[in-house]
Amino acid sequence: MYADRIKHLPPYLFAAIDQTKQKARSRGLDVIDLSVGDPDMPTPLHIVEALKKAADNPENHQYPSYAGKLAFRTAMADWYKDTFGVNLDPEREVLTLIGSKEGLAHAPLAFINPGDLALVPDPAYTVYKTSVIFAGGMPVTMPLLKTNGFLPDLDAIDPEVARKAKMIFLNYPNNPTGALADRKFFGKLVDFAKDYRLLVIHDNPYSEVYYDDQKSLSLLMIEEAKDMSVEFHSLSKTYNMTGWRIGAVVGNPEIVAGIGKVKSNIDSGDFGAVQDAGIVALRSPESKGAVNEIRHVYKYRIEILYKCLNDLGLELEKPRATLYLWGWIGGDSVEFCKHLLEDAGVAATPGVGFGKYGEGYVRFSITQPTNRIEKAIERLEKLGSLK
Repeated sequence: MYADRIKHLPPYLFAAIDQTKQKARSRGLDVIDLSVGDPDMPTPLHIVEALKKAADNPENHQYPSYAGKLAFRTAMADWYKDTFGVNLDPEREVLTLIGSKEGLAHAPLAFINPGDLALVPDPAYTVYKTSVIFAGGMPVTMPLLKTNGFLPDLDAIDPEVARKAKMIFLNYPNNPTGALADRKFFGKLVDFAKDYRLLVIHDNPYSEVYYDDQKSLSLLMIEEAKDMSVEFHSLSKTYNMTGWRIGAVVGNPEIVAGIGKVKSNIDSGDFGAVQDAGIVALRSPESKGAVNEIRHVYKYRIEILYKCLNDLGLELEKPRATLYLWGWIGGDSVEFCKHLLEDAGVAATPGVGFGKYGEGYVRFSITQPTNRIEKAIERLEKLGSLK
């Protein structure tokens, strides 16, 4: 019955985790869910109020533009200029997305032919690999190892493979490892992509979730990056808007146009009222204050959960960005997470779910109310050593 492209796909990681949590809850277990990066704090009120007002506008009740409102694309371009110093043409170099996930999934459909290779990090957000498979391409793994700061070793990639590859996926600040990429690495990446004529797909939804004033970068800050690269950004993590489904892909105009061609044949654009609220999120002074407050809360949660996990024997570094702690257990990550769920009522994500090189690791998220994270810490401490 099923098409070949989905027969061999593993269950979507977070869908499988949801089933496991539901079974535990059905037994009456109070599950503290540290497995998924879905912000628990509400969207800032001024953004919600903007949506309510925009929903009353009859112009937003009709089909939206496929590319998104020019006003939203301009707001995104201005945000990139203000945040990263990157200049973007809102008409040619910005495309509105129904959340960055759909754009990432559509990108290979625009550029990958059956049999084409794509370089994909491991461990990584699973959409990168599956989107290549959906397009008929062949994902080639780039291991992200602790010894290399969870950056891919570009020098270790077989030159013959690189010559045959069509695109490369990357994501910094990184999910699940919490690693950052610096200018030196991004510069090397641009040179590598230029040498092998690769399209670069950089997923950057966590750029504003950083700690200790260690601001993260945009790949597009690197000279010549726009010649072959696009970057995906979402309002989901920055403004606690995961359910709103609003984001953008920016950068190389030909790549942006290719993704736009796919989108125009699959969806009908993003709800205009959501775009109007997105403009308020990107432009209003209140938003900057809200983002700083959100970051302050996350930093406290990172500190207390890191201390707990470190004291209990997990090998991990305190993340400089993202919503996650990535801890080495050195064993079966699925069994370890089952143990945490059954014996402590704490849900975490097995590292192997992010790929082969994620085995032996477990990811913990901080997107639960602070008092619930403190409760999870109490339960974990009762277990004793986690090694």
